Formats: sequence, C-alpha cells, structure tokens
Amino acid sequence: MNKQIIVNLPVKDLDKSRAFFANLGFSVNPRFSGEHAVSMDIVDGIHVMLMTEAFFRSLIDKPVVQAKEANEAIICLSCESREELDSLIAKAVAAGGRTPHPPEDHGFMVDQGFEDLDGHLWNLVWMAPQA
Repeated sequence: MNKQIIVNLPVKDLDKSRAFFANLGFSVNPRFSGEHAVSMDIVDGIHVMLMTEAFFRSLIDKPVVQAKEANEAIICLSCESREELDSLIAKAVAAGGRTPHPPEDHGFMVDQGFEDLDGHLWNLVWMAPQA
C-alpha cells in the first residue's frame, strides 16, 4: 500500500497561500488543484492541500479554527541539514510568514518554527546523524 500524508488547511487567500508555499520550494500538483483548492507537493508522499475556508467548511460539521487566534496542531517537517532548515525559515519570513521563537539548538537537534500567512504553525527540525 502506498502511504502518503496529506495535510488539509483552510486559507483565506488561495493565490497568496499558493505563492507563499511555492516560495518555500513546494510545487503545485495541478491534478489535484482547482478553483477551491491547491495541492502542494512538499516531497514524495507528503502534501498540503490548501483549501478556501468556504470549501474546507463544507467538508466538516464544526467551526473552522482561526489559526491566528488558536492552534490545534503544529505541522513538523524534518530537514536534511541545518542549512536546509535555516533556508526554509528565511524563505518563509521573506514570503510574509513570521517566526514565533528563535532557533533552539539542543546539540543533537535544532528546531525552529514559522507561522504561515493564515497562522498555521510549522516546525522544522534537523537531527545530527549521530543522534
């Protein structure tokens, strides 16, 4: 069985969110994109489906959390190097995101997060190979 992770996120402005994640190096998968949603490929097997809030709301029976006001989850991605982590953080900030805290260096592991345009929290982590 081919396993994949697809994170579905409501966004206020689909075009701006598509551009934000494209700036991070995520690519649009046109097969699963349209007027109300854009599928962004992070790496093979890991994807984020950006959905207009109205479309997202049509799939659930609860209110949509406003991620700038409250968070339910932190999406964590591992990086292949400290340089990749730093580069992705810099790209996120340059594209309009913000960093809620400075990098944390634990010796064997470094992590830092960013908040995307809609307030969703992403955490990037790099672990030293010897860890």
